[in-house]
Amino acid sequence: MAERVVTLTLKDPPCEATHWTAAMMARQAGISESSVRRIWRTHGLQPHRVRQFKLSNDPDFATKLRNVVGLYVDPPAHAIVLSVDEKSQIQALDRTQPGLPLKRGRAGTMTHDYKRNGTTTLFAALNVLDGTVIGKNMQRHRHQEFIRFLNEIEQRIPAGKVIDAILDNYAAHKHPKVRAWLRRHPRWTFHFVPTSCSWLNAVEGFFAKLAKRRLKRGVFHSVVNLQTAINPIQIPSSGP
Repeated sequence: MAERVVTLTLKDPPCEATHWTAAMMARQAGISESSVRRIWRTHGLQPHRVRQFKLSNDPDFATKLRNVVGLYVDPPAHAIVLSVDEKSQIQALDRTQPGLPLKRGRAGTMTHDYKRNGTTTLFAALNVLDGTVIGKNMQRHRHQEFIRFLNEIEQRIPAGKVIDAILDNYAAHKHPKVRAWLRRHPRWTFHFVPTSCSWLNAVEGFFAKLAKRRLKRGVFHSVVNLQTAINPIQIPSSGP
């Protein structure tokens, strides 16, 4: 019976469903749901779960990977290594009714629906050596705003320091006007992660922590309120 359940689990179910459930398998095999779960657990099967993936088709994958990881592990002397990216279309969400606070025996509450009060885009540069973040909120996500952010970084990094910036392949990062800006600022060098490899950009970890610890349960009455809340200074990029 266990062999039959395993064989069936590895095939598509005989209906319009996309995957097996314990109840479906129990009816198909003529055993109890607890027996199905026990068999699945014994054989390490979890048909309700799926793991997402995306393989990079970048022909220079290995070269770019070594370059970026090398900057993380062994940065050049007298250089600042920055992981740069944007978190776009962050919504200022306000709940339709006030929630109840946390108390003993009851979790905090918030309504499932919300009101949208506008959006903002956070440009962020994570210093991979000390974990500090330079951030700037802007209304749009174009090469013009990106150049303004580069100028902001340029003013805040001490003179005499070489800047190695790690970026993804977003079109604004490779715009002709951005390339012209690079030629006027010779201390800057852009390093692009391989295609479909945003996970290689360290600042993504900061964005994930920001979303989880500050935005997910946030109540924002305006875009200004949202921008104040996501100030990178208030959310450390390292720590628990």
